[in-house]
This record gives sequence, structure tokens and C-alpha cells, in this order.
Amino acid sequence: MEVGAQDKQAETGRRYEVFHTDCPARDMVDHVTSRWGIWVLISLRTSDLRFYELRESIQGISEKMLAQTLRALVQDGLVWRKVEPTTPPQVTYGLTEFGRDLGEPLEDLFGRITRRLPPRG
Repeated sequence: MEVGAQDKQAETGRRYEVFHTDCPARDMVDHVTSRWGIWVLISLRTSDLRFYELRESIQGISEKMLAQTLRALVQDGLVWRKVEPTTPPQVTYGLTEFGRDLGEPLEDLFGRITRRLPPRG
């Protein structure tokens, strides 16, 4: 398993320079705050989902964009991926501890936004 940027930082004990373009933490922030990254993290907050369930839960995302977003979040160590050797393979995704940790403030942000919006009607 590849070590995520958060683990590299903890091992060295030094802080990342997040405003530098070559900072690995900056790449992770880009993945989380991408057009679809936030929605994937929010969708996985309550339960693990298979690929098609995740696609259905996020309206407007294409299979290609979902696959690319998941690949980046898995590589960053925010999402785990489990493949069951069936025909066709069943692929399930869920949040790692680090992904859950990042998902909490996102959920809080969404709650704050929706509480401030005028009622629908």
C-alpha cells in the first residue's frame, strides 16, 4: 500500500509548505476540493458503497470522472478500495480513518450552508 502524504509528513516531523506548487499536501487539497472529490467524501460518510451505488448517489458525475476521483482519493489514503473476485468484480469503497477525519468538517460545512439557505418551496 502506498503511503499517503499525511504519513510522509508525520514521519519526517516537519510541516509541508502548502503554498508551494510542488507540495504533496497541496495536491491532496486539490483532490479533496475538486469538483467531485467533496461529493465522494460526503457520499461515503454514512456507509461503504459499491461503484454503481456511489455513481447513483452523486447526480451528474460520469463513470470516467468518478473513477478518476476515486483513484486520486485512494492514492491519497482518504478512501479504501476492496475488489471481490466475482464475475463481474464487485468493487466497494469506503473512507479510511483519515478520510472520515476530513469528512467531518465537510459535513459541518454543508450543514451550515443548508441551514442558511431560504426554505425551498
